[in-house]
Amino acid sequence: MALQFEILQKQGKARRGRLHTKHGIVNTPAFMPVGTCGTVKAMMPESVAATGAEILLGNTYHLMLRPGADLVEKMGGLHKFMNWDRPILTDSGGFQVMSLSGLRRLNEDGVWFSSHVDGKKFFLSPEESMKIQHKLDSDITMCFDECVKLPAPHNEVAKSMEMSMRWAKRSRAAWVERDGYGIFGIQQGGTYEDLRRISADRLCEIGFDGYAIGGLAVGEGQETMFEVLDYAPGMLPQDKPRYLMGVGRPDDIMGAVLRGVDMFDCVMPTRSGRTSQAFTARGTVNIRNARHREDPRPLEAECDCPLCRNYTRAYIHHLQKCNEVLAVMLLTWHNIRYYQRLMQGIRKALDEGRLDEFAKEFYAKQALGDIEEL
Repeated sequence: MALQFEILQKQGKARRGRLHTKHGIVNTPAFMPVGTCGTVKAMMPESVAATGAEILLGNTYHLMLRPGADLVEKMGGLHKFMNWDRPILTDSGGFQVMSLSGLRRLNEDGVWFSSHVDGKKFFLSPEESMKIQHKLDSDITMCFDECVKLPAPHNEVAKSMEMSMRWAKRSRAAWVERDGYGIFGIQQGGTYEDLRRISADRLCEIGFDGYAIGGLAVGEGQETMFEVLDYAPGMLPQDKPRYLMGVGRPDDIMGAVLRGVDMFDCVMPTRSGRTSQAFTARGTVNIRNARHREDPRPLEAECDCPLCRNYTRAYIHHLQKCNEVLAVMLLTWHNIRYYQRLMQGIRKALDEGRLDEFAKEFYAKQALGDIEEL
């Protein structure tokens, strides 16, 4: 059997579910930390698991360049290679290749591009992407698609969407069926409802184990993204997981859950950990700010991560000022734990039928901002 997805509770458009894969169960709504090159930056896999993460995202483009899919396969697949025994979703490489602009050449067959690492020439097509993801042993494979940076005119988005749908069909045909593994289609269409409908209908005709909403969080802004999410998830099958790619900030996730999205990924919690930014229930904190220099409090009293249990704001501020790696490690751990705590809170609220109240509390706390006074 392929992936199994069960919906346990609903409240409005929001869903509480459970996704069964070869390497374990993913409770949804879920956030996937990004392990681009086979590692979540500044974190050991055991530490990522300790945050409550049940699934990671790997990147086909980066792994095909270094160390190469053949080597990962020889080492027993990505799970064994990176010591992560839980589910892994890999993106197809399409987004990264499309972002190379001057380093690529695209046609119906696929994309020829130059590596950003050493300039070596590579070719990536729907069939090649499926082959690479198979070698990586991804629990969830993403079909190969093209993504347009927004805003973009209707005709440009339509042309790209049609290409992506042809590539989706080729991806599905090349993917190898296995028990506990699945492939997701990716809805495209930018901010145009008619194109989103066409894309969803085409994907449903092909048939996938799950469906992603692609082409958002690429320059259009939150308000516009939410306008699309007001209708886009409802175009996709009700009995399959829905994944909003590359999103996002905590308030992006909260808004998307309320609109019917089940899965998320974003580099923000790890990237912010490397730039002194911490996520808390009361918004973001820049630990480099001078006001933290003599602050004896934990970053967030309610948090159970190692940073908040064992260290003061003053100490983390000191580490950052000295550019110590420990600061990055602790802030990254905290940020990923914050995201997992948020998802756990959302799931619990859905289980108890009080998601609306949870959302109101979430937005109210975010609006307060971090406490200034000691």
